[in-house]
Amino acid sequence: MLSEQCLKKIDRELAKYPADQRQSAVMASLAHAQVEKGWLSPETMQEVADYIGMPAIAVQEVATFYNMYNIKPVGKHKITVCTNLPCALSGGERAAQRIKDALGINFRDTTEDGQFTLLEGECMGACGDAPVMLVNNHRMCSFMSDEKIDALLEELNK
Repeated sequence: MLSEQCLKKIDRELAKYPADQRQSAVMASLAHAQVEKGWLSPETMQEVADYIGMPAIAVQEVATFYNMYNIKPVGKHKITVCTNLPCALSGGERAAQRIKDALGINFRDTTEDGQFTLLEGECMGACGDAPVMLVNNHRMCSFMSDEKIDALLEELNK
């Protein structure tokens, strides 16, 4: 069950739209649910659907279409490395390899302690800042040298 605090956040999203357009708040509602739960289980998607008044399949379609939603459990810290061509040519593959070596995992894996999940991402719109990565869908990290990657992993590991 989503907390009262999360439901209040969803209510604020719903208030932005006319009553007959409640489905317009689905993306923000899923984001709030994911922040609270860490991922979107079928039960959580059903709860969001019921709360908004949408068919559950429509909510699931949104959650499975966009890669910002976790439909499987992920680590406490989800790191998405941009490997699109401009980032790949500007150190994205090197940055990804540095993280893989440091954590002992590959893309789409989670560390045994459940702390980190590493994902490959498409363009994040910051090609000039390459290599870039996104932490937990909320924190963009730019110009990621080996030193910056090591410092980030140390910070997140605390």
